[in-house]
Amino acid sequence: MAAARSPVVSDALADDLEQAGLRWNPVPGDQFKIKAQALSEEVFILSHMVIEAKEFDTGTVLGFNGTTEWALDSVAKEDALWLPREDQLRELLGGTFVALESAAGGYRVRTTARGAEHAFAADRPADAYAQALLALVHRAVDPA
Repeated sequence: MAAARSPVVSDALADDLEQAGLRWNPVPGDQFKIKAQALSEEVFILSHMVIEAKEFDTGTVLGFNGTTEWALDSVAKEDALWLPREDQLRELLGGTFVALESAAGGYRVRTTARGAEHAFAADRPADAYAQALLALVHRAVDPA
């Protein structure tokens, strides 16, 4: 039986995507974790009401509005790990995306690039999308 569906990518694949060069432009609805160990298990959601991305000359800061019970006012975007959703990952795959399919024990994303079809399987759809995107990023960086 397939694992429970999570609409966002796993932490490990989110980190792999970030290390591969995927850049995040925060928008309301985005989910993220703070990289600091003390808060690394909490998932936050950007919202105009509570957590808002604010642009400064020095970079993007994620501001926590009205959090009087916390000592956390803001965190630099670089200190946050974006957890992309399925729809965001699919959009980033662009024209290379072929299909999301149910597969034995999970899900498979099929893509096409340079005339070849590729398949990426995972327990969760978001992770299959992330694996496909990671491969696409690596092919773009190292086309060999």
